[in-house]
Amino acid sequence: MSELTDLLARFKSDEIDAAEVMARLNGIGATTPATLQTPAAQVDLDRHRRCGYAEVVFSPGKTTAAIADVFRAQLAHGQRCLATRVSPEQAAELLVIFPAAVHNPTARTIRIERAQSAEGVPGTELSESAGHVVMITAGTGDLPVAEEAVETSRWMGCSVDLIIDVGVAGPQRLLAQKHRFEGADVVVVVAGMEGALPSVVGGHVACPVIAVPTSVGYGASFGGIAALLGMLNSCAANVTVVNIDAGFKGGFIAGLIAQRVAAARRAM
Repeated sequence: MSELTDLLARFKSDEIDAAEVMARLNGIGATTPATLQTPAAQVDLDRHRRCGYAEVVFSPGKTTAAIADVFRAQLAHGQRCLATRVSPEQAAELLVIFPAAVHNPTARTIRIERAQSAEGVPGTELSESAGHVVMITAGTGDLPVAEEAVETSRWMGCSVDLIIDVGVAGPQRLLAQKHRFEGADVVVVVAGMEGALPSVVGGHVACPVIAVPTSVGYGASFGGIAALLGMLNSCAANVTVVNIDAGFKGGFIAGLIAQRVAAARRAM
């Protein structure tokens, strides 16, 4: 009953359309365990119902077999898959097992967008864009963290635009790209060194700005601590901050915000 209630609530709020409601009603009777045990993990299959998105695999320290087992469990229950910080060796092996997977070597991610369970339960791909996210990097060195954020937001169904190398050392570069980010639902700004760019971007937009400090910089940057502290002390009121090099966290929070903005826009 709770699953049916949740489904109808999502339909009422325009998060899903009538066609998806009918498709999912066919699978309401299916039993989905809250947790599924694999040889190396306990897969939280209930996380999608509770939190809106499936569990994400953090790959360091895991074998390829362990990651693949999690993916198989998620796919068997109609869930989309994402693994972060994937090594080249892990990626090569996973692409053999899951040929339809999308690998971004710069982001170090593997994602599977379209899921279909063995029982025929429709997957969790979104029928409409879950909002528009713009990612901005201060420098090219920040790109791996930004790409991780990009892949995360795309996995969540958002449309994503990436603007690179527009740091404060050349302020004209940012202004030349203003038309690309001023209408975004949320902006993610990835920067190292002194971490000044999020404050500058925040002064140009009427949406949340998620600042992601990176460990890029010289010795006195202290592995990203200088950027982190600079962002935490931002005088731009719309700037909030996540952890150092936390591209996944920045992209995920951006996806949640963009999804809600898109749902509210459709309800108007």
